[in-house]
Amino acid sequence: MQIVGELMTRSSLVTLTETQNLAQADEMLRLHRIRHLPVVRDGKLVGLVTHRDLLRAAAQRGGVDPAKQPLWASDVMVRDVRTVRTDTPAREAVRLMLDNKYGCLPVVRASGELVGIITEADLVRYAQDLIEDMDRRSLAAEYEA
Repeated sequence: MQIVGELMTRSSLVTLTETQNLAQADEMLRLHRIRHLPVVRDGKLVGLVTHRDLLRAAAQRGGVDPAKQPLWASDVMVRDVRTVRTDTPAREAVRLMLDNKYGCLPVVRASGELVGIITEADLVRYAQDLIEDMDRRSLAAEYEA
């Protein structure tokens, strides 16, 4: 059985704090080519800011100069974030993401400490591995026949 801990992103996890402004968040998203930023306080997950959240905030501000009136991660972050654990079966995480149209699920310990994130991209990479493995098996079976 495949588990979340085997598929999640952990080593290059990019996070925000509640007091970082949205200009920084936008720069982090672009720089790291990601769409989700977990928001942490003392290593514990307190929210999530997505690319869509930034777009919505910009649209609602309607041309207000962000330098004159900055917005902070805490202003736009989703606070009630659905999470999973490293030992959560991958099929359960996939079902949660599909049923709720989530682009990611933060991965936390029982204490709330953020240890990773599983994203659609992680699952697509896993699907690619499975397809390549199936193709290899199919070719091997053809050669044996």
